[in-house]
Amino acid sequence: MHSPSDTLVRMANDIGKFFRAQGEEKALAGIANHVKMFWEPRMKKQIFAHLDAGGAGLDPLTLKALQKLKADMHGMPTVAEAKAVAESIAHAAPVPQPSQQPKAKASGTDKRARR
Repeated sequence: MHSPSDTLVRMANDIGKFFRAQGEEKALAGIANHVKMFWEPRMKKQIFAHLDAGGAGLDPLTLKALQKLKADMHGMPTVAEAKAVAESIAHAAPVPQPSQQPKAKASGTDKRARR
């Protein structure tokens, strides 16, 4: 029986295999960037939960890239989450503006005030 985590582990390992030929430094950045940019927030949360549970089945390079990504993203919204927040704000009821303050009276140095 396959769990959703099994599918994400396979997908992450496939991404790791693609980037492996570029050398470790570029591969780590490539894997992390791909997951960050193209995986929806639910997928990232699920793979990060899998990491918290030990990351079973992840290739070492992929595991390292995902651990770095998780640390880098700690507390920061994903692009999709930030967009959702912006949209909810845009659709919210307008905030009432405070009434305009009456203009201050002209001082004695204003020529129009001397008339």
